[in-house]
Amino acid sequence: MAPVRVAVVGMGFMGRTHLGAYARAQSAGEPCVVAGVCDRDHAKCRAKARAPGAAGVAAQGDAGGNLDTDGDEVDGVLARADLLRFTELDALLASDQIDLVSICTHTDTHAPFAERALRAGKHVLVEKPVAITSAAIDALADVADASGLVCMPAMCMRFWPGWDWLAQTIGEGSMGRVLSARFERLGAAPGWGEGFYSDAGRSGGALFDLHVHDADFIRYAFGMPGRVDSVGTEAHVSTRYEVAGGPGLLIAEGGWLNAPGAAFRMRFVVEFERGVADFDLARDPALLVHDASGSRTPELKSGTGYDHEVRHAVRLAAGLETVPIATMREAADVTRILEAERDSIRVGGPGRPAALGTTDQGRAAAPAGAKR
Repeated sequence: MAPVRVAVVGMGFMGRTHLGAYARAQSAGEPCVVAGVCDRDHAKCRAKARAPGAAGVAAQGDAGGNLDTDGDEVDGVLARADLLRFTELDALLASDQIDLVSICTHTDTHAPFAERALRAGKHVLVEKPVAITSAAIDALADVADASGLVCMPAMCMRFWPGWDWLAQTIGEGSMGRVLSARFERLGAAPGWGEGFYSDAGRSGGALFDLHVHDADFIRYAFGMPGRVDSVGTEAHVSTRYEVAGGPGLLIAEGGWLNAPGAAFRMRFVVEFERGVADFDLARDPALLVHDASGSRTPELKSGTGYDHEVRHAVRLAAGLETVPIATMREAADVTRILEAERDSIRVGGPGRPAALGTTDQGRAAAPAGAKR
């Protein structure tokens, strides 16, 4: 089988994260090769480049992994003489040496860049949030459906070791029904991005850039909420979700703390009928399960959610897997949830996500990720 030839577009913090994940996938024997990179700043496409503001944030990452985004592994790829380097997206898309494109640019370019890639015949992995309006994602999903190509949102928590275990446990019901669930994701605002993240009109603020991970996981594991009640601000929000057949207490808190040195927290506490699952990224082991027999540590996959999401995208592009764990229609649903949360914050009352259209509400019964 010919390897899937991958290019990463946008060589900032997240672009380097994707690049490292593809390099590890290639080393692990996945059918892929990093063939190209693209950034308007040509220096970032070469070894020893550094994303502005990225130094010192490797322990935080985006979703919260212990990521060596500026490590030798990434620089090793960027030092290769055969690596294609582009400063213009159109030049990359015109190349017949690229099969799959990772879009890791600023949020307001995600949907238009992904559409251009699809129209050029490329498979696409799009960083989250895909866009800050559900209408923009719906439009991209229409183009993706017509193309017949892979167009996958990079919803990394569906793949994160410990979180994939949780989705599977909820779907299988092996610990009984979920009685309560609480998710927490807090940390300092990104110090990179040249002021992009502080412009909520472009980034969506912490609501769309950080809290999106937990809104997505709730949609994935429990189903589409019929109502949300949010308090706080778009920079730091706490939301209670009502999901048909879901737990009576389902809460997620997320936001950027007003301190540049604030430690990152990524945690869940989920109470089942027959035990409690407790994940804390800052702890080793991160996942503990407490039940009548005591406490135990489930065996988890190695790596991060980024590693597993890019491998899944590669295998979809190669035809080795056919059922995507994350779809663009689901990304549109998640953005509808965030739009409802934003409305709830602004009006001081409950919000209701817009109609689902053609999306599937059956994921709560058996999350796709639980089968892999």
